[in-house]
Amino acid sequence: MMLSLKRLTGPLALALAIALAPIALPPQATAAEVKVVVNGTPITNTDVQRRAAFIRLQQRRGNVTQMATDELVEQALRMQEAKRLRIAITDKQVEDAYATFARSNNMSAKQMDQILAQAGVTKGHFREYIRGQMAWGQALGARQRGLGNHALNDAVREMFKKGGTKPSATEYVLEQIVLVVPERDRRALMGKRKREAAELRKRYAGCNNSKEMIRGMIDVTVRSLGRVLEPELPPEWEKAVKATKAGQATAAIETPRGVEFIGVCSTRVTDDDRVTELMVMQEKAKTGDLAEDVSKKYTQELRARARIVTN
Repeated sequence: MMLSLKRLTGPLALALAIALAPIALPPQATAAEVKVVVNGTPITNTDVQRRAAFIRLQQRRGNVTQMATDELVEQALRMQEAKRLRIAITDKQVEDAYATFARSNNMSAKQMDQILAQAGVTKGHFREYIRGQMAWGQALGARQRGLGNHALNDAVREMFKKGGTKPSATEYVLEQIVLVVPERDRRALMGKRKREAAELRKRYAGCNNSKEMIRGMIDVTVRSLGRVLEPELPPEWEKAVKATKAGQATAAIETPRGVEFIGVCSTRVTDDDRVTELMVMQEKAKTGDLAEDVSKKYTQELRARARIVTN
């Protein structure tokens, strides 16, 4: 199971509260011995000991040596896949994430170094863990984009197997009216453009007449947004669009393009398959289940193709 830095904060913070107390570390080998080779990448007993110490610091229960070995095998597979995808996490990105993690536990990076060393994890091991998490996150993003609706369709079928009902949502037909303000003229023109936008909004009477409404105006465009389902509304417009009746327009707002507002051409309630997919995606995104499902299947695929030799 992939554990994000955010999810680690809670249990690790609890462990850190007592981390300065004496810790019984596992005996260290005098020389590193290769325990597992993953497609040519060696995993030593020292690596396993450090990951086991990290698992103890997280207060996770079980056969920590086996858990540590399994995690390191998965990390090796995932880093190899990230390399194949030309995903590279810089040292600076790792350092920034490390510092952020320390701050989230009310510590400096140096204090974090001390605790990780005392626990037998070491900062180097934890930083490589961070690098692996960040690289795998990017690989998952690429995989999810590549899967498109296939993963969603699987989730929809799973929902109906469990007795779920088909959801419905409002479908909007929208258009966007933009009063362009060049960056160099924002200070001089923004006030005037806002007044023009307010006047246009008052005159707005639906999508059929919007292009006629702006005829003769300079640097004003009407862009059709087509059909947009409620779950697809962008956060900055969601509340305003939902509060606007068909044939009316939202309040104008300032954006990087200038001043703009959204015209609501029509609305209707629909329960087509796309609504179901979006609702399932939203629910899974809230719980992390969609990413977790993709991560699990992706890792299984990598394992199935890998040559893993245990010494």
